[in-house]
Amino acid sequence: MKIGVPKETAVNERRVSLTPDVAGRLAKSGLTILVERGAGEAASFPDEAYTAAGAALAPAATHLFGQSDAVLKVQPPTAAEVRLCREGSSLVALFQPSAERAAVAELAARKVTTFSLALLPRITRAQPMDALSSQATVAGYKAVLLAATTAGRFFPMLVTAAGTLPPARVLVLGAGVAGLQAIATARRLGAVVSAFDVRPAVKEQVESLGAKFLEMQIGEQAEAAGGYAKELSQDTHRRELAFIAQHVKDADIVITTAAIPGKRAPILITADAVHAMKPGSVILDLAVDTGGNCELTEPGAEAIHGGVVVLGPTNLASSLPYHASQMYARNISSFLLHVVKDGALRLDFDDEIIRETCVTYGGEVRKP
Repeated sequence: MKIGVPKETAVNERRVSLTPDVAGRLAKSGLTILVERGAGEAASFPDEAYTAAGAALAPAATHLFGQSDAVLKVQPPTAAEVRLCREGSSLVALFQPSAERAAVAELAARKVTTFSLALLPRITRAQPMDALSSQATVAGYKAVLLAATTAGRFFPMLVTAAGTLPPARVLVLGAGVAGLQAIATARRLGAVVSAFDVRPAVKEQVESLGAKFLEMQIGEQAEAAGGYAKELSQDTHRRELAFIAQHVKDADIVITTAAIPGKRAPILITADAVHAMKPGSVILDLAVDTGGNCELTEPGAEAIHGGVVVLGPTNLASSLPYHASQMYARNISSFLLHVVKDGALRLDFDDEIIRETCVTYGGEVRKP
């Protein structure tokens, strides 16, 4: 079976789906690995590293897609890439089918079997394949570094000849994988950190990282299947906004990470709450790709409102392409070895992992 690794073509995408070490392990398992020239260069993985690991090089994407039985990508396929897919081949990437309706329909029409790692169920067996968590780890770490370089203050307390400088106060909204990594990173930099999440179950994790957990009486079930947060009622959400506004106004840096699977990210910081913050404060909205947690976030831009800087970086995981690619390659290779047996695709739809991640199969869209 021939596995294709194309160069990512999305704007500012620097990751690659397979790193040389993982490509080498797959080659030793009996798979043929074909890598497009330059696919790993933006992530600091040169072509020579792939050939040394036993992979072959494809001169262009047209050759790679035409020769591959299965194509591994980070970003969803573009319209041009969909047209290059060979009928009956397979494709694995990280995307939400609802956001890629045209591509999904065309993949089905071409009888391409498509899998999305964004749909992976949160079960123990699937943890080695959990690309969403690995990339959220990268984003949570980088978010704090970006906020720190934007803020006009030190993070740790410093005792200097000019007097003592107090530590920065960081508030993290959402204590999922990205939020917990943001908490840990801010703590390492010496900030005083607090965090809020509608799920009481995450309190212990937040406190284990040395942060203060801000508790609010929700009065309803706030956790959906798989441990994700669920959408709150309108009345509870209004109380949540008021509660958050009280704490946002005292923070120097706010990192927002809250998301609801399959839906728009919830608004947690209103325009009024931003205007009540101190000049020089920074909000970094990690949920910008799904709509944003701050009412004033502008995707891919830096906005200033009353002296408060609101950052809306997109695809933040790609800004650390070396380690982001390493983690993603391990995730996608684990998934590949789960669906490929004896050199061929073997699909058992009684298997929850295969059933939930398969988007198109046999000319049909399985995830409308």
